Amino acid sequence: LPGPPFTHQQMPRKMVYYGQTSCEQDTERYLDVVKYVFSCYKKEVPLIINTMGWVKGEGLLLLIDIIRLLTPSHIVQMDMCDWKAMPPLTSEHIHFSAGLHTKGKQQSKCKQLGADDVESWKYPEGEDMSTPQHKLLYVHPEFPRAGVAGEARVHSGILRDMSILGYLGHLQSPDIGAVLPLHSLVPYQVPFNAVALRVIHTDVAPSNIMYAVNASWVGLCCIPEEVRCQSDGPVLLTQTPICDCLGFGIVRGVDMEKKLYHILTPVPPENLRLVNCLLLGNIAIPNCVLVGQQGIEGEIPYVTSDYNYSI
Repeated sequence: LPGPPFTHQQMPRKMVYYGQTSCEQDTERYLDVVKYVFSCYKKEVPLIINTMGWVKGEGLLLLIDIIRLLTPSHIVQMDMCDWKAMPPLTSEHIHFSAGLHTKGKQQSKCKQLGADDVESWKYPEGEDMSTPQHKLLYVHPEFPRAGVAGEARVHSGILRDMSILGYLGHLQSPDIGAVLPLHSLVPYQVPFNAVALRVIHTDVAPSNIMYAVNASWVGLCCIPEEVRCQSDGPVLLTQTPICDCLGFGIVRGVDMEKKLYHILTPVPPENLRLVNCLLLGNIAIPNCVLVGQQGIEGEIPYVTSDYNYSI
């Protein structure tokens, strides 16, 4: 907890690459991801769930879904100064309120996820669901501007860039002062037919897929199915899998002749052997990485000043 997160990053026990900074476009996949990650929790230690700050409209309904699915023992709710953002999330409120994809007590069937999905998240046998299931710890700040919207979005973008830079720092030599630009580091060569490929956040025509992947931040993932390809071309997935993410990398080049991805990543080789899927999301490499490339003569690769905003 002490210090900025990017200064002491750790490899998580279970990780999924969602690929977007907001789950607004695909809340169903978000819930599926939450359930997939939560399935790894063995209850041998306390678990702290840090929910997101989207608590208006559908965001509040999604939060109700998450609380209903994960059944926490305690909820800490922090209100905003001089503005009541949402009702107190008491057990009764969660119990009877409809979520985005689940319904309250009076309507037990699930709206979209299917009743079978919710069946697996039952309360323990013998417990009376009419009794409170969690303790609510309600915090109401008295100091002005507490929780004011807008600034957090800018700060989260900066912190996200710092996290990516901190992660890329693992590519550097531990010797202080010998910081190398990314273009001088030796990448891994990965054959097109060794990994499946999927763009998460938008539809890309197969003929343009390499333009999208080149110079992009990708999740290095492991899907349970074996990747099989009759040709030596790229293997394209038709749906986004919910699967383990083992780390991240940058596709720093694509060799169309030899049909190879050139990937920079600090993930250790023993874990890279498990990677058989590249997921490309809407997470960009920080601008400073591209603009601040040292030792480049002439135009900087992947950066342009000649941009037509009318297109």
